[in-house]
Amino acid sequence: MPNNQFKRGELYSVINGMASIAVARRLQKNFRQAGLDITIEQWSVLYHLWKEDCLSQQELCNRTFRDKPSITRLIDNLEKQKLVKRTASKTDRRINLVCLTDAAKDMQQKTIDLANETMNEALTGIAKEEIETVKKVLQQVYDNLALAQ
Repeated sequence: MPNNQFKRGELYSVINGMASIAVARRLQKNFRQAGLDITIEQWSVLYHLWKEDCLSQQELCNRTFRDKPSITRLIDNLEKQKLVKRTASKTDRRINLVCLTDAAKDMQQKTIDLANETMNEALTGIAKEEIETVKKVLQQVYDNLALAQ
């Protein structure tokens, strides 16, 4: 028995990720207002490097759910901004590791603070229990579809 209880038009909104887009736009605006010249896409790459520095481009693809051409373009732009540098792996010269520069390390806390402020603004008026329910449901949706691949 299907568990699809959406009225016509509602499913599109869920798939489209309107809330996600709204948060991304606000975070981008907050970055600009704070004088940070990075995009949300670039920030997502930096975020994963802040969690674990010097990852391969393939690992960044996996962690950010992006394809190789997109990651290459993002890394190229981050290199131009002197936020990352590519270095050859010591164990496999075919692999480029993407490593943070000091400039990127210096902006970490500021961007994390802005992201937290943005999420606090987005979640105003929503009970903690409701947030936990949404997180649980979305994780289950992801798990259901990730397992089917």
